[in-house]
Amino acid sequence: MKFNTKTIHGGQKPDKAYGAVMPPVYQTSTYAQSTPGGHKGYEYSRSGNPTRHALEASLASIENGNYGLAFASGLAAIDAILKLLKPGDEVISTSDLYGGTYRLFTKIFENFGIKFHFIGMENATAIEAYINSHTKLIWVETPTNPMMNIIDIVTTAQIAKKHNILLAVDNTFATPYLQQPLDLGADIVMHSVTKYLGGHSDLIMGAVVVKDKDLAERLYFIQNASGAICGPHDAFLALRGIKTLHIRMQRHCENGKAVAEYLARHPKIENVYWPGLKNHPNHAIAAAQMSGFGGMVSFTTKSNSYEEAIKILENLKVFTLAESLGGVESLAGHPVSMTHASIPKEEREKLGIVDSLIRLSVGIEDESDLIADLKQAIG
Repeated sequence: MKFNTKTIHGGQKPDKAYGAVMPPVYQTSTYAQSTPGGHKGYEYSRSGNPTRHALEASLASIENGNYGLAFASGLAAIDAILKLLKPGDEVISTSDLYGGTYRLFTKIFENFGIKFHFIGMENATAIEAYINSHTKLIWVETPTNPMMNIIDIVTTAQIAKKHNILLAVDNTFATPYLQQPLDLGADIVMHSVTKYLGGHSDLIMGAVVVKDKDLAERLYFIQNASGAICGPHDAFLALRGIKTLHIRMQRHCENGKAVAEYLARHPKIENVYWPGLKNHPNHAIAAAQMSGFGGMVSFTTKSNSYEEAIKILENLKVFTLAESLGGVESLAGHPVSMTHASIPKEEREKLGIVDSLIRLSVGIEDESDLIADLKQAIG
């Protein structure tokens, strides 16, 4: 089954009761039993819910995995993955990553004796220098948030397997439409379903997909024991969003290309970060492991002025100044004061997250309206 068909039919069957094409919203906490322990597959909705399980089957299908797990948020999904570890274990992580992930790693899990190494992974072979007997997980974002760095998943997976280390890839920006990390050698794929998979800025959710049965069982245990599951109505909304993922991503990619190329020509813009540009340092790797370059674009102004960045953001009319990304509508944000404020200033600036950096989530509106909006806002 090809990807465009999987988004609609992958893991899905008509409802057994009445043949409903869309899985019903099973808005229930518990299920009747004929005798103690005698049930029809569900006993309590934290442990399992038919609507959530339909979504989890869809997630596994589109990521070419065998097991999918849906969580209350992207951070809840990451939290579950980190709970595979124990005190004394070490994690090698992308240095340029979502601020909420950095906060979870440093403010929560470091307190439980997990050690994190944040390194640049644009040259994946640099990872090996940080590996020791305590290293249990490599955490990768690609493209990274917000600098759009590209990390070679195949090379990283080879290193991880050589040392018997788990490799987890946050695939939120690329989505399985553009990139399938499990096929490239990763052990775990994580998504903030809130973003492109949901696609309509109307839910909060996270997901994990794996191929290995034993790993899946460990994660299912954590999901049930910790309880950070999504509700059935959100699962229904996510399923609906996934059914149009392929056609939405086509437009996100088209518009992202148009916006990136426009900004690259603009006399007031210093740097444009989008992996589809030929001058992107890892453009060749992006072209090899992705089928397109997505709708996330970051840029800085030549003045590197905080005030100018704020003025641009306040002047936008089609782009909405807001947190998050991946919805049908175009959004703009200021990482320094919004998504990455939890990262210390000196660490941000080492990564290129400077005062003038603006991150765009390019939506599926008409391309000419988006370009016109940027033109009037930048001046």
